[in-house]
Amino acid sequence: MSTPLPERAADTTAESPWPVRTLSLKISDYVAKMSPLWVEGQIVQLNRRPGAPTAYVTLRDTEVDMSLSVTVHVNTLDAMGPGLQPGARVVVHAKPTFWTKRGTLHLDARQMRPVGVGDLLARLEHLKQLLRSEGLFDASRKKPLPFLPHTVGLICGRASAAEKDVVENTRRRWPATRFEIRQVAVQGPGTVPEVTAALHELDAAPQVQVIVISRGGGGFEDLLPFSNESLVRAVAAARTPIVSAIGHHEDTPLLDFVADLRASTPTDAAKRIVPDLAEEQQGLLALRAAGARSLHRHLDLERRHLQQLRSRPVLVAPATMVSTRRAEVDTLRERAAYRMSHRLERSHDQVTHLREQLRALSPLQTLERGYAVVRHAAGEIITDVADVEPEELLRVTVATGDFAVRPVS
Repeated sequence: MSTPLPERAADTTAESPWPVRTLSLKISDYVAKMSPLWVEGQIVQLNRRPGAPTAYVTLRDTEVDMSLSVTVHVNTLDAMGPGLQPGARVVVHAKPTFWTKRGTLHLDARQMRPVGVGDLLARLEHLKQLLRSEGLFDASRKKPLPFLPHTVGLICGRASAAEKDVVENTRRRWPATRFEIRQVAVQGPGTVPEVTAALHELDAAPQVQVIVISRGGGGFEDLLPFSNESLVRAVAAARTPIVSAIGHHEDTPLLDFVADLRASTPTDAAKRIVPDLAEEQQGLLALRAAGARSLHRHLDLERRHLQQLRSRPVLVAPATMVSTRRAEVDTLRERAAYRMSHRLERSHDQVTHLREQLRALSPLQTLERGYAVVRHAAGEIITDVADVEPEELLRVTVATGDFAVRPVS
């Protein structure tokens, strides 16, 4: 008697596992319960055999590398018109189905509609406003391009005209320009992951100082990958200045708004990333000529100034300055001697005059005229006769000496 199988996946063990058929049927039952739904994607493969009622389509996500197989009736494809080709974006109304024999999941399409340009434009406008509100388009975020980059990173299509335009025009302007080129898909479902991977690789290279993302012109849907949100955010996060050179002047994918510089064409990008060697040489020659003229003018000015200095009398005959100063010194010395002699004479006269005045006022001069000074023996001058005692010994001073006397009364 066989052991009954577990009812739930959680009940299985190494000793009591489910066989493959059971798991496949369980998955099929689970998927069968799913309701039909609308799903959007991009057609990357379309297999339609003549006479077969069913066609097989591979529907890929427009953002990441994920895809599902879709079976669709040929009448549904014919209803979309003859323009349906790989790369077209569509919405599909389908029922998920699990093939138990192969263990694969696919979608059974009931309806298929192309995504209109109007819908895409509305979505792009919404994404544009969202990115602008986050400040990813602000001019303050733009990084300046180096004047002469060490190495230019170039992301372009394989063997594309855009690569030729950028490389040839850049080297025509500056022949020594070096490139790090990454050739990637620039159209179709592989564009976003391949361009993003190349961007990360070049951004991490220290010698790359500017990165150009380039593609030639194309239809609106051809350029949609360059408005992809994940790619735009990767460009915004890059540390290296990014130049967007997508399509022509009238093409404006969202990459143009977030890049540090928008070039109207790949050729225009070449003109913006490096200077023109001929123009720089002409500018250098002009600067050298202007510098030489300025130097000559300065030398002429200094030469004239030196000639003016040399023409001054003091430099023409240097001894003149010494002679002039010697004469001035002699004059000053004579003037000082004269003034000193004059002052001494005046001082001598003043001293003589003062001596005469002193002599005229001197008591000795009075004594010489016959006057005498009478003093007591102790030396006090007698000015009153009442101060004299009879027979007192007095001292009399005259012009030539002194003597003693005694009054008689």
